Amino acid sequence: MSGWDEGGVYYSDQAQFPRGGNGDPEAAESRHSAFLKFKEFIRGFEIDKNVYPYRESLVQNPKFLLVDMEDLNAFDPDLPAKLRSSPTDYLPLFETAAAEVLVGLRSKVAGDGGEMEEPVVGETQILLTSKEDSVSMRTLGAGYISKLVKISGIVIAASRVKAKATYVTLMCKNCQNVKMIPCSPGIGGANVPRSCDHAPQPGEEPCPLDPWIIVPDKSRYVDQQTLKLQENPEDVPTGELPRNMLLSIDRQLVQTIVPGTRLTIMGIFSIFQAANSSKSHKGAVAVRQPYIRVVGIEEVNESNSRAPASFTSEEIEEFKKFASDPEAYKNICSKIAPSIFGHPDVKKAVACLLFGGSRKILPDGVKLRGDVNVLLLGDPSTAKSQFLKFVEKTAPVAVYTSGKGSSAAGLTASVIRDNSSREFYLEGGAMVLADGGVVCIDEFDKMRPEDRVAIHEAMEQQTISIAKAGITTVLNSRTSVLAAANPPSGRYDDLKTAQDNIDLQTTILSRFDLIFIVKDIRMYSQDKIIASHVIKVHASADATSADPRVSKDDNWLKRYIQYCKAHCHPRLSETAAKLLQDNYVKIRQDMRQQANETGEATVIPITVRQLEAIVRLSESMAKMRLSHVATEENVREAIKLFNVSTMDAAKSGINQHVNLTPETANEIKQAEVQIKRRVGIGNHISERRIVDELCKMGMNESIVRRALIIMHQRDEIEYKRERRVILRKA
Repeated sequence: MSGWDEGGVYYSDQAQFPRGGNGDPEAAESRHSAFLKFKEFIRGFEIDKNVYPYRESLVQNPKFLLVDMEDLNAFDPDLPAKLRSSPTDYLPLFETAAAEVLVGLRSKVAGDGGEMEEPVVGETQILLTSKEDSVSMRTLGAGYISKLVKISGIVIAASRVKAKATYVTLMCKNCQNVKMIPCSPGIGGANVPRSCDHAPQPGEEPCPLDPWIIVPDKSRYVDQQTLKLQENPEDVPTGELPRNMLLSIDRQLVQTIVPGTRLTIMGIFSIFQAANSSKSHKGAVAVRQPYIRVVGIEEVNESNSRAPASFTSEEIEEFKKFASDPEAYKNICSKIAPSIFGHPDVKKAVACLLFGGSRKILPDGVKLRGDVNVLLLGDPSTAKSQFLKFVEKTAPVAVYTSGKGSSAAGLTASVIRDNSSREFYLEGGAMVLADGGVVCIDEFDKMRPEDRVAIHEAMEQQTISIAKAGITTVLNSRTSVLAAANPPSGRYDDLKTAQDNIDLQTTILSRFDLIFIVKDIRMYSQDKIIASHVIKVHASADATSADPRVSKDDNWLKRYIQYCKAHCHPRLSETAAKLLQDNYVKIRQDMRQQANETGEATVIPITVRQLEAIVRLSESMAKMRLSHVATEENVREAIKLFNVSTMDAAKSGINQHVNLTPETANEIKQAEVQIKRRVGIGNHISERRIVDELCKMGMNESIVRRALIIMHQRDEIEYKRERRVILRKA
């Protein structure tokens, strides 16, 4: 009946309870012996003397039983083989066995006087887990249908919860005969018989064809939800679109997963007929859509993704030995983007970003981020994008995106309507997919301002709040942001103020822990060194493939970062905290004094956020040495790094009006007089035209531009149309 459930499902016989396999006595015998073995396994598997994990787990939590395939293999190698080859037959047997064992255990607990309960089939859900390697989503083909598979990926969408019938109660509208028929699990319907099996009495009319009506109140249901699992970004071959797979989860697994979660799942590779397949495949009756019916989930998140088990003892020993070297911090910085010449401070910042500080949860539930955000701003051809590409390759979890091609929805999350069910569901964007890692945003300045505002919350609170199409929810985005931007004019212009060069709002600038102004300095000696370095890199590069030594280095660094993040959560020592406090107060004082001298606020505000930034940098430097305490030395290094980046950026281009020689000040005044003479209040003029006119009078172009900047700061003129037109206000 198509009205009951979308499309038909074709599946092997579902043994909801032990019975003969299609009349084949051998199959029935094999299933019965497997059923007895499953019962024996749950009751009798012991890890130590008199420690029965599955029996105890079942009594404590009868809702589900997590079974390790390795334990099952140790008990009887035949059972996992059967589960892998025909899970649709043997998994329900396992669940029935669990239900029967549970009844036996309960009656023991209740005492012999209690009444014997009937086993409730399906009450206990069996969830499987295994240490085998997962297969790639791209290799799943027709050969895997009805087999047990293990794949990993990232959940990009989750549907609403639906009620799925396990048994449908039918009633004959002619003779009121009631019949219960089982439904296939997963995305499947019930095969309703065409005729009623009631034998008519003499004189009674036989029941017609299709006499059944469904009695929903008397049917049995379980909760069911569908998820969309996408390949991990790092597993997608370059130039390919990421593949995704539909997952069906039910009972205890429902509503445990939100978009952005990285999962490794075990499930049965199944097929179903999509409700809208008739439109896309006219007359293609035999075309079916694949999906996976999940029978086990492992979350791969920050807390357990870098579990100690994933590191060998040799690796751990090597990591500890490396961390104990006093030069560990320097050695790590030397491994950051080795093909890029110079930029030692940027490399230190990138190292801090990769390791990150410590995430903290305060007693009142407020969370403080531990991730470090870095902005590289400056001239083209200063290797900014190369740094981003290096981080994408080295960070354990990373997503690379370009500002021009990214919308607010693509970065945060979008609400999409499902074609078949017409319901809305949530799909996570780049910031959600990189949860627990790094988002690299190139061409940050080319983003539309409204799209940039969308990531404010993600950068500080590390969540993304959505309220669209009736869906209100909060997604996690515990990510570091590494952004690269060019100044508005393409190059960094020393004649302009920092405000004009850093054309970003202070709201977003304050969320970056470190802001680097990367200039292309024209110096003969430096140009010569850079040229020889670049030529050497080109000459020594293997024409066919990457240098295996470099990739080995990258891989080692990736593993070391994973280990440090999992095992080390440093805190500031008391003396380091005192040193930091004194320095912060001094920095604020300096900025206030500077603002008084120049009569303007700095483009990059120095606030408590910047204080927290120095705390995070100190912690990440301690983490690189696997130290649980951030010392005064770490704080000094962090302050030094903060001074050469954010503080320099805040001061850049400002001091040009301070300490002017009297001659220059006089020239600027004269230029102001000439500008006011040529432009009346309320009138517009092209900036290019005014500069050209005054230059013809013999004035210096840089003096004219300075005069315009000073008039703009005094609010006497206003820039229009991307600074091409000047409007005189006073």
